[in-house]
Amino acid sequence: MALDADAIVDRRRLRRSLTLWRTLAILLVAAAIGVAAFAFGGSDWLARHEPHIARLTISGVITDDRRQVRLIERMAESPSVAGVIVSINSPGGTTVGGEVLYEALRKLAEKKPVVAHIATLGASAGYLTAIAADHIVARRNAITGSIGVLFQYGDAAGLLDTLGIRLDAAKSGSLKAEPAPWAPASEEAKAVLQGVVEDSFVWFRDLVVERRGLDAADVTLFSDGRIFTGHQAVEAGLVDALGGEDAAVDWMERERGVNADLPVRDWRLPSEGSGVPFLSALGEGFGRSLARTLLESAGFPIVEGEGRLDGLRSLWQAPALERGDRFEGATR
Repeated sequence: MALDADAIVDRRRLRRSLTLWRTLAILLVAAAIGVAAFAFGGSDWLARHEPHIARLTISGVITDDRRQVRLIERMAESPSVAGVIVSINSPGGTTVGGEVLYEALRKLAEKKPVVAHIATLGASAGYLTAIAADHIVARRNAITGSIGVLFQYGDAAGLLDTLGIRLDAAKSGSLKAEPAPWAPASEEAKAVLQGVVEDSFVWFRDLVVERRGLDAADVTLFSDGRIFTGHQAVEAGLVDALGGEDAAVDWMERERGVNADLPVRDWRLPSEGSGVPFLSALGEGFGRSLARTLLESAGFPIVEGEGRLDGLRSLWQAPALERGDRFEGATR
């Protein structure tokens, strides 16, 4: 019996020793990954966790992008962000995309100073994005404005007639799927579309009136969809000042007390380059399998929660915990 007891004690000591070495191995691998990440660009990632002014670039066609909204939310939550410059270079986009982005930026502006900077182009939904900011700066020859809503559709009836093709449909109502590209739009269908466009336009126009402090009658004069240079937009009251990002930073310092000496750091979506390319690669393949292997070898069974494993950031559950308890320390 004494021999058996000694064997059990030795076995337990061996098990504790193995667990210790496995844990040390995990820490060493994590440290190696951290060093490699820093060497391959991690310094930029670390810089974002120091006090700074964040730059959010809005370029191309604006659509409903949940990842972009989440990025804006993280800016609002970050104690390192002293203010935000929204750098706009967009011809516009969808009405819903503009609406979602506008609302996200307004929520951000409740927590941080936000300045919009129109460098080259900020028209239609691009201008809608700009008025979500507390202050708008534009280059003198930037193109902005285009306050309006557009719904385009084609009419290929003449081409189909030439080809001898005729299309027909069975539908529940005369306006279902109208206008159709294979037949001229009816006057009734045109009237319905015009009503939709007018409703969205009134919403857009009223936001301009509210955010820019303009008289509704004055806005009507230039809400015919025309574009403006930055200089013209200042005269019309659509833009506050001319200049570049330095003018945006000066306003934040003057009006909101933001230190103008703070560096300006880009905040981008992961697909645009995270600043830690090595860790980004880990998150998409090698890191996922590495994390699972290391944690399982150390006796930590993986518990996948909402979403996917992202590199070494995962939900895991130690054997000592009850099944319903989760370790939340590495989830965000």
